[in-house]
Amino acid sequence: MIGDELLDRVEAGRLIAPPAPVLAMLSGGRDSVCMLELAVRARGAGEVSVLHVNYGLREDADADERHCAELCERLGVALLLERPRRQQDTGNLQAWAREQRYAAASRLAERSGAVVVTGHTADDQVETILYRLASSPSRRALLGMRPREGRLARPLLGSTREETTTYCEERGLRWRDDPSNEEADYKRNLVRRNLVPELRQLHPAARENVLRTAALLREEAELLDSLVDAELSGAGGAPAGAISHARFTELHPALRRLVLQRLADSAAGRPVAGAARFAEQVAGLHRGGSVLDLGGGVRAVLEAGVLRAECA
Repeated sequence: MIGDELLDRVEAGRLIAPPAPVLAMLSGGRDSVCMLELAVRARGAGEVSVLHVNYGLREDADADERHCAELCERLGVALLLERPRRQQDTGNLQAWAREQRYAAASRLAERSGAVVVTGHTADDQVETILYRLASSPSRRALLGMRPREGRLARPLLGSTREETTTYCEERGLRWRDDPSNEEADYKRNLVRRNLVPELRQLHPAARENVLRTAALLREEAELLDSLVDAELSGAGGAPAGAISHARFTELHPALRRLVLQRLADSAAGRPVAGAARFAEQVAGLHRGGSVLDLGGGVRAVLEAGVLRAECA
């Protein structure tokens, strides 16, 4: 039975192990429904609460909310509802919705000390990697989503969409399909509908090969991160979190890019896309000025021989 197998995987991964309570993000789709019941089975209903966000953007949004409420009542877990309303000038719709649900989850988790659980699967991982690879020229594109990022956990990244579907069917769990997942207007949907099936035509193990490559690169990224840590540890007289400009210019070009990216990300408190591409210009700062814009509201600053980054 796939139900026991998925439960064993979730428990073995220890991403939602005690003592922190669990806050499950529930859309009503099969993956989030599967993850919610697995969390209840692993931790007990009293340790699990649920966040559902009703954006009010589709005619059946209220029906999705009712479905989630009925499921939570059946499982005996508390349901927390958010109903944000979008203004006209909020830009990309999917980006706005994502920001709303994760901001709500972060706020609630901070209050209760909970770990936030999503239903992202191996299929979501593949789609994410392929989309980022096409739209974002950076090493991060190939790393995919991490199983754990701060309070956020993704226990189903090693399981497929087919398995979550089978789990729900075996357990008698109903789910709601979001029709927007089939709309060609959203580029991520094009990856799911067109690119992934084409890759499987090229090689039947395409999904598994993408996932294995990402896993290997994440292991190698840990090594690279340790090298960056060493360069920014305060060695050579520079304060921790900075680096002497002389040392920066001596670094291998690849490590130089990674160090600059870390400086920019740390200054902004978030990833600063493309900052690494300015590494050679930053290496030449002493010849052409002491400040360089890295994009994303961050700049590199050379002062008294020490290189750091700050918000502009």
